[in-house]
Amino acid sequence: MDYVLIIHAVKDYAAWKKIFDDAATIRKEAGEQRYQVLKYEQDVNKIVHFSQWVSLDQAKAFFESPKLVEIRKVAGVEAPEFIYLQQLETGIL
Repeated sequence: MDYVLIIHAVKDYAAWKKIFDDAATIRKEAGEQRYQVLKYEQDVNKIVHFSQWVSLDQAKAFFESPKLVEIRKVAGVEAPEFIYLQQLETGIL
């Protein structure tokens, strides 16, 4: 399975979340299958977006597209860090 971990700050979580939710359809069409949104314990505006994708190639094409660059600007995203991951193992303890 392929995953993307994105860590970034946002100017305003509520404003970012509305744009994130509004983009659900285009994220799904691009190949995102599942996601989690997390925040740093002491900072609601420091966001982690962890998602499962059909493929890393599709994820990279989506996140690097000019359309997404513009959406991130409008959403107030600051300094996103993209980490592309492939699952080696999973388990339940």
